[in-house]
Amino acid sequence: MSTPLVSATTPANDPSFENVWDEVVWRGLVHVSTDQDALRALLSGDPITYYCGFDPTAPSLHLGNLVQLITMRRLQLAGHKPLGLVGGSTGLIGDPRPSAERTLNTKETVAEWVERLRAQVERFLSFDGENAARIVNNLDWTAPLSAIDFLRDIGKHYRVSTMLKKDAVAARLSSEAGISYTEFSYQILQGLDYLELYRQYGCVLQTGGSDQWGNLTSGVDLIHYVEHASVHAIGTPLITNSDGTKFGKSEGNAIWLDAEMCSPYRMYQFWLNTHDDDVISRMKVFTFLTRDEIEEYERLVASEPFRREAQRRLALEVTSFVHGPDATAAVIAASDALFGQGDLSTLDADTLRTALEELPNATAASGTPVVQALVDTGLVSSLSEGRRAIAQGGVSLDGARVEDDTAVVTGSLPGGVSVLRRGKKTLAGLFVRG
Repeated sequence: MSTPLVSATTPANDPSFENVWDEVVWRGLVHVSTDQDALRALLSGDPITYYCGFDPTAPSLHLGNLVQLITMRRLQLAGHKPLGLVGGSTGLIGDPRPSAERTLNTKETVAEWVERLRAQVERFLSFDGENAARIVNNLDWTAPLSAIDFLRDIGKHYRVSTMLKKDAVAARLSSEAGISYTEFSYQILQGLDYLELYRQYGCVLQTGGSDQWGNLTSGVDLIHYVEHASVHAIGTPLITNSDGTKFGKSEGNAIWLDAEMCSPYRMYQFWLNTHDDDVISRMKVFTFLTRDEIEEYERLVASEPFRREAQRRLALEVTSFVHGPDATAAVIAASDALFGQGDLSTLDADTLRTALEELPNATAASGTPVVQALVDTGLVSSLSEGRRAIAQGGVSLDGARVEDDTAVVTGSLPGGVSVLRRGKKTLAGLFVRG
């Protein structure tokens, strides 16, 4: 099996499953839920309206949010109607973290982030057809509420003893930081969201991460008390690596969906570096490949892991879904050329620059000796070591072997950059000025 340069996959659900519930279960997307038999019947019947919320506590969504966005898209492809909620009000508070209070952002910052997240959510859903998506903002119904109305109409349905048992609250109560009334009240606000969406749109399903289960069931319970109706919730598993480490972060660097915060090149490399033990489960969650296709890659991982076919397909599919096929094709070309399988001079300048930012790099003036650039980028520890490496024929600049230590940096590649290589796989980037 060979990996295509650009995926021909148009997001679609796998026809081998009887309904979308069976598919999301097979893909490992149901960690906890309300009644599963009722959910299976619900999702195999007439179209329903469902929602997932995204709080603007940062200027971009990240890979954890992508799990929800792809899950929403799967349900929409099955004919159901998505509501993407951007939390203009809940984002002013933030859900309780396990260890300490959040730093509250200004209303102006939150409003700006609401618009950024709204634009991101819109990229992953369809706004055409009978089950067109809709974006909503919970500030629209919370802002007009007075404190008295909120306490009388919503707060009276909550029992403090029940609220204290929620995992996020219980963890904070047992910590040194404790919990403020502000964050303690978050679950009531999320419950209000579900109630409002039930009333306005007939919404009967909410999805979210399993760590949000207490907040998800807050709305389920509130609707039961107020409207005497049964609605549902699905908590997806928190994605971790096979060794138990947190998924999507490396040395504090989250994989954001905003290209300015995390370049398509970095995202592609992140997926390309997926461990063999994790790659099939990642395919199930993050791609629209069919069960037959994924099982074929599972056989390849077992029989020919050195080919890394599954990793390359995973990187292709997810990067294409997030950043588009054109950006992904440029990234693949840059990756291949950097590692000796393409022409560096033909690369897109912006893609090449972002790729070099992910490597050891330095800024150098045009005419800087290559031997000095080797030291500046950390490829060697001294000028004498650099001269020896050049003399041994182990250094190249912009794809051409450096013949002697009088060679200089020119920044001849697109965008005024150069690529240094020592040996076969050790690379560094140079941003050349002047």
